[in-house]
Amino acid sequence: MNVYDFDKTIYYSDSTSDFYVFCLKRHPKIALHFPKTMGMFVLYILHIKTKTQFKEAMYEFLHEVDIDSDLKDFWDSHKNKIKPFYVKHHKPDDVIISASPEFLLKPICEELGIKNLMASRVDPITGKYSGINCHGKEKVRRFREAFGNSVIDEFYSDAYCDTPLAEEAVKSFMVKGDKINDWKFR
Repeated sequence: MNVYDFDKTIYYSDSTSDFYVFCLKRHPKIALHFPKTMGMFVLYILHIKTKTQFKEAMYEFLHEVDIDSDLKDFWDSHKNKIKPFYVKHHKPDDVIISASPEFLLKPICEELGIKNLMASRVDPITGKYSGINCHGKEKVRRFREAFGNSVIDEFYSDAYCDTPLAEEAVKSFMVKGDKINDWKFR
């Protein structure tokens, strides 16, 4: 089984940022949430608030959108950002593990035929998390919870924060743009 991060790994940019900008263009009143989001970001950088608390503040913009319609239109206009290498190598038992919200990735994963998605559990209406951000060691915990001792044949990511999951794989790869290189453990 192969395991992939999503953003900047099989998708050319950050899907959450892209979705935010997409929604901001459709619903300009989202900009009213910006001061609070930036304030929470500063508190997160200063280690006063957690990453999850910052992201919940950011996701308050979800109150302003038509989630079903906006998600459909977003992926209709952004599915071209799925990297060709992934389309070519996709297998039925692939697993996507991402810190992005599950509700955001689910439509494109279904369209691509990806049955195994693990992502941050964020309420698409309130922006509140159920559990913690699916990041770093949490990805390993979630994978083992779902798949037990299953072997990860190959793991792909764009970031060293995924080293805990890379260490679980037989072979790991660092993805930068369209370049795929062997993972260099530090």
